[in-house]
Amino acid sequence: MPFGVESIDGRLGAKGLRAGALHEASALRPSLADDAATTLFLAGIAAAEVGRRGGIVLWVSCRIDLYAPALAQAGLRSADVIHAQPRDEALLLAVVEDAIRDGTPSLVVAEAGRASMVATRRLQLAAADADVPVLLLRRPRGLDQDPLAEPSAAWTRWRIGAVPSLPLDVPGVGRPRWSIECARQRGGDPFSLIVEGSDATGRLAVPAGSGRRAAETAGTVRSAAA
Repeated sequence: MPFGVESIDGRLGAKGLRAGALHEASALRPSLADDAATTLFLAGIAAAEVGRRGGIVLWVSCRIDLYAPALAQAGLRSADVIHAQPRDEALLLAVVEDAIRDGTPSLVVAEAGRASMVATRRLQLAAADADVPVLLLRRPRGLDQDPLAEPSAAWTRWRIGAVPSLPLDVPGVGRPRWSIECARQRGGDPFSLIVEGSDATGRLAVPAGSGRRAAETAGTVRSAAA
């Protein structure tokens, strides 16, 4: 599943995200802005995959705070999403695994604060067997808790944060910009970039006028999680 941005795909071992695999993302900081950026980052990946393969995205969460118009701005239309709301996170992981093995969704997005190594290994094996990508939004359980500090079987692990938009020549707000950190990937090195947020097709972009330099000098990953 390529991002379509060479600065990202060229640094990933699979030249994009591996399709039949588990991928995790977490907000860089415990803020609403970073949480929204992380959600839209995953929504953009899901939208791009639906655009390539068609099918339905299953979004599983114990919360009821998803805002459909915002997902649509990242390319993920309401018509392409089935929402599931289990009563707790233990049932959530079971719903995700059952959905993968059933084969109905073309991609699964799940939100969980706790996912043990055993649980993520089961999801990774199920995703590989069914060739269905699973995107897991890891939410912190406390202000000082980093979800990616816990071990996981995920193929890639990401931290996403909001950064200021580039100033415009006229009054208004520019395209959202995000800091994306690949904290871990199998068969590759961690890296960090500043990108423009997902457009109406789910695609990211290198900030206009900065070219490759922005991608190369954005900084290094804060830490490499296991």
